[in-house]
Amino acid sequence: QAQLVESGGGLVQVGGSLRLSCVVSGLSISMYSLSWFRQAPGKDRKDRDFVGGITFNGETTDYGFSVKGRFTISRDNDKNMVYLQMNNLKPEDTAVYYCAANKRRLEIAQAIGRYEYWGQGTQVTVSS
Repeated sequence: QAQLVESGGGLVQVGGSLRLSCVVSGLSISMYSLSWFRQAPGKDRKDRDFVGGITFNGETTDYGFSVKGRFTISRDNDKNMVYLQMNNLKPEDTAVYYCAANKRRLEIAQAIGRYEYWGQGTQVTVSS
C-alpha cells in the first residue's frame, strides 16, 4: 500500500521560510516523478495548483509561475524523501500542500489526474 506523508508545515511570517518534507513508502520511489501541489482555502480538490515537480532521477525540475525563484524541490531516493524549500513566503502561499507521485517517471505534469498517489497534506499559513 503506497503512502505519502507530508510534514513541515506551520505558521510563518511574510518573508519567512519553511521546508516541507514528504516520506514515501510502499512503492519504489525511484520509479516515480514527484510533485508538490497546493490547495488554497475554499478551493476544491480539482483546483489544486501545481507548485513544483522533479523527475525520478532529480535531473529535471519545473515550477509553477508564482513560485519560481522562491521555491526549490529536491529529492533523496535513498531516504524515500521529497522536499520543498520555500523562501520569501507571501500571504498568497497560504494553502494545504500535498505531495504526489506519478508513475511516468520522466513526466512533470501539472494536471492532478496524472498522479496516482497523494499524501494527506500539510497546512502552511503565511501571516502578514
